[in-house]
Amino acid sequence: MSHPHPELTAPAPLVDGGVRIVALGGLGEVGRNMAVIEHAGQLLVIDCGVLFPEDHHPGVDLILPDFEYIEDRLDDIQAIVLTHGHEDHIGAVPYLLRRKPDIPLVGSMLTLALVEAKLKEHRITPYTLGVKEGMRERLGVFDCEFVAVNHSIPDALAVFVRTPGGTILHTGDFKMDQLPLDRRLTDLRAFARLGEEGVDLFMTDSTNAEVPGFTTPERDIAPAIDKVFRHAERRIIVACFSSHVHRVQQVLDAAEKSGRKVAMVGRSMIRNMGIAADLGYLHVPDNVLVDVKKLDDLPDDRVVLICTGSQGEPMAALSRMANRDHRIDVGEGDTVLLASSLIPGNENAVYRVINGLMRLGANVVHKGNAKVHVSGHASAGELLYCYNIVKPRNVMPVHGEWRHLVANAALAEQTGVDRDNIVVAEDGVVVDLVDGRARIVGAVPCGYTYVDGSSVGEFDEALLKDRRILRDEGFISVIVVMDAATGKIAAGPEIQARGFAEDDEIFNQVRPKIEQALAEATGKGVTESYQLEQVMRRAVGSWVGGKIRRRPMIIPVVIQA
Repeated sequence: MSHPHPELTAPAPLVDGGVRIVALGGLGEVGRNMAVIEHAGQLLVIDCGVLFPEDHHPGVDLILPDFEYIEDRLDDIQAIVLTHGHEDHIGAVPYLLRRKPDIPLVGSMLTLALVEAKLKEHRITPYTLGVKEGMRERLGVFDCEFVAVNHSIPDALAVFVRTPGGTILHTGDFKMDQLPLDRRLTDLRAFARLGEEGVDLFMTDSTNAEVPGFTTPERDIAPAIDKVFRHAERRIIVACFSSHVHRVQQVLDAAEKSGRKVAMVGRSMIRNMGIAADLGYLHVPDNVLVDVKKLDDLPDDRVVLICTGSQGEPMAALSRMANRDHRIDVGEGDTVLLASSLIPGNENAVYRVINGLMRLGANVVHKGNAKVHVSGHASAGELLYCYNIVKPRNVMPVHGEWRHLVANAALAEQTGVDRDNIVVAEDGVVVDLVDGRARIVGAVPCGYTYVDGSSVGEFDEALLKDRRILRDEGFISVIVVMDAATGKIAAGPEIQARGFAEDDEIFNQVRPKIEQALAEATGKGVTESYQLEQVMRRAVGSWVGGKIRRRPMIIPVVIQA
């Protein structure tokens, strides 16, 4: 099993006839999935998604893949192949197409419709190629065949990439639900056929590799949803991903059965479900859907709301309801159904929302206390089947945190894949497929690209560190006016502190220390404002660290008068 090394250097040029694979996101994390495949000077991109920020990313809206590796080679990109329409696979497409709007997008009908709606907001009209399972398309030197896979969104595809230098089967996100709601199975017959042809590198979904057995079928949760609808006294508020068509379908069916009306809440939910309904993926029963503005005319026990916010996102509808910052006023007797799993890292935010809703008197039903969600990813049992069916020569686990990738690699090894032919890599690690063997050959720079309001990529780790300090440690500004002629303090030190529990009077103790430090510095001939500011910063930092046990942001200002 190959592991990346922190001291990997830039790779040598790709050998003639070889295939190079570089993940720019999705390895070691759940989100911002993006893989770049290179052969004969041409590039193929598979997926281009976003990662949602966690608590240690204050002020960040989205995290994108690092496009630096392909920045100078945009003309070499033959296409961006999108496996399905989830944000962690399509969300960064607008930011890549801003750099070159005519890169073709290839995907299924629903996937392209969702990404086109997103691009419309960015005023980009893309070149698209719609594909479906069973189709083959030549994209430059890449011969791509598309295979149906089952996931928590309709129309998901795996892609088999044939090149003269080797073949790659990329599953995208998938599971093997044998009773799917849309009757669209993961095509194991195609997997077997491709295995017979020869799969040189199998890039497979790792999210549930730690989970033993098989993922529960989607239809198994219908009784739990029906039970919620039977026992709810007042309104039912369902929170799920804005692209989870199957879950919304189940809620619509349960609402029709119980005689309730449904309103969609949230721009992305309304947009995505409108697209799914228009394309025939979502079947809306007659007279069930109503506008949210008409809810006031209906009795509470006849109302269902479907909204976003199942991951505790602060600006999503459910979080705002929990904070009483939404037109929907959640109260005693309401039932809130969280119909989603927890994305790693979001646990605290989700439990904060659950607690807020329960404090308001709502009954909250979630995966922890009822069978109201099933995963969209293959568990260990399903992955074992895939390895035995495909019989790949080399394996590269994708889509998951480090623990998921390692668990997936262990499954591959159990099925007989040679340990030396299993590549566990991180974002930016370069893997070359040469003469049927996959090897790590180096690494390229691959950091996080932050979206902060209208700024993209201008936000770096240093700024993020400053924000964390401001949030966690507080802020002190110190202003001193120096007499330029004498080098003595003419006014100040004026101290302003924010984020401290201590009374402002405590900062009087540090004034003599600042004065003494400045006197010693000017006595040694220091006159530059910047140098004097650093003297003040050290004096204040030393005192506040010893006295208050804090490391705040300190902004010293010296004015020469």
